[in-house]
Amino acid sequence: MQSINMNTLWITAEEALALLGTKPQTLYANVSRGRIRAKADSSDPRRSLYQLSDVKRLAERNAGRRQSAAVAAETIRWGDPILPTTISTIADGKLFYRGVDAVELSRHATLEEAAALLWNTASVRISAGGENEPEASRMGSAFMRLAARSATDLPALGRNASVLRVEAADVLSALAEALAPWPEQLPLHDRLALGWQRPQAAELIRKALVLAAEHELNVSAFAARVTASSGAALSAAVLAGLTALSGPRHGGAWVSISLLAEQAASVGAREAIRSALSSEGLVRAFGHRLYPQGDPRAKALMADLDAPELYANLAEAGEEMLGEPVNIDFALAALAAKFRLPEDAPLVIFALAHAVGWLAHALEQVESGHLIRPRARYTGPAIGSRSYGLGE
Repeated sequence: MQSINMNTLWITAEEALALLGTKPQTLYANVSRGRIRAKADSSDPRRSLYQLSDVKRLAERNAGRRQSAAVAAETIRWGDPILPTTISTIADGKLFYRGVDAVELSRHATLEEAAALLWNTASVRISAGGENEPEASRMGSAFMRLAARSATDLPALGRNASVLRVEAADVLSALAEALAPWPEQLPLHDRLALGWQRPQAAELIRKALVLAAEHELNVSAFAARVTASSGAALSAAVLAGLTALSGPRHGGAWVSISLLAEQAASVGAREAIRSALSSEGLVRAFGHRLYPQGDPRAKALMADLDAPELYANLAEAGEEMLGEPVNIDFALAALAAKFRLPEDAPLVIFALAHAVGWLAHALEQVESGHLIRPRARYTGPAIGSRSYGLGE
């Protein structure tokens, strides 16, 4: 077998085929389905290079005959979709909301209009916020409001779809009151821009909100959908989504990007990326497993954003060193830096936008009437091999 340098990030087609043990057509099919990332070979544009980690993952998956339990477990880890949905899909490197290209939609639509499309309703209105700033942090206020509602709101199961869509708008308004606590009755992007005293940022905030409104079964959408499948209130589903979003590998990714930018300001973009790669093994600002040719949401946002020089240097150095363009987490951080938005602005934008998708999934799941209840594959001690007694 051909010797492969496992310290590299990208390998040739010949090396990939040697690891996979498949025909070239199978390799190309895996690339088109987003299972293996590919990029042009800078030394020969006619050739492509393939992400080693993706190839190794597929090679391990294909090794030997797999039992059905192993196949089922793998679907949860970036596998094929496990739930049918009419809400969104990712195909040919593009994101679609009910068949509409999300990038095209972001050129003109508001978040409210995107919500109407995703919820399959005529229109959505987000009520104005209150007069006062929240007592806790913005995210803390959001958690408290949603938790309070979850304890008193009616279960979603068994209620008319039109009634639930009205309630969805009310839940979204409650979240907006916590994260955008200003009284103006304006489209949400204008409300954020004026509340942050950055009216010049309104158009790009609008675009960012639409681009981040829905992204298939990401971890927060899945959490919201599982919660909704129990029949819980829509506010409980959004609370579940918000909880999942707060993690550093999801909505909290902006923190590592801000730290990367701080380090780049001190030691330079290339050295900052090198340091992050050495310590963590990845740089969260770059690449997306579902988009082998680059995150279209980030491309759309960065195209209209005159990014600060520091972020422009990071984007250029990262693509050169890692072979991956920036993702939407980086684009939101660059947007916040450009207009000097509050530190948590990327998370606020992400949360408000994603809530639209969470509610779309909750509504669809309730309508399906199914409970999401996968089985576990037990890997503990042999059954009956241990005993437990109080006297031991």
